[in-house]
Amino acid sequence: MAHNKSAKKRILQTAVRTERNRYYRTRIKNIVKAVHVAVEANDITAAKEAFKFANKQIHALVSKGFIKKETAARKVSRLHKLVNKAEAAA
Repeated sequence: MAHNKSAKKRILQTAVRTERNRYYRTRIKNIVKAVHVAVEANDITAAKEAFKFANKQIHALVSKGFIKKETAARKVSRLHKLVNKAEAAA
């Protein structure tokens, strides 16, 4: 346990940051999952809309510093490839 004031403050700050990061990581997973679900249901228009939303949200998280630019580019690229493949198959 922390013994001085600054150490106690750091513990509280870490807890707040951990909770915030958990929220955004979960949000990214849910956004990506929405695209996958739409593609699996063969609903191309819903998949395109979900991808458009995912692209915007993922890049917004980059600007806030929650994920790195390369990570976002990789996720968006994989989603785009998935949607294009589903569209070609339909």
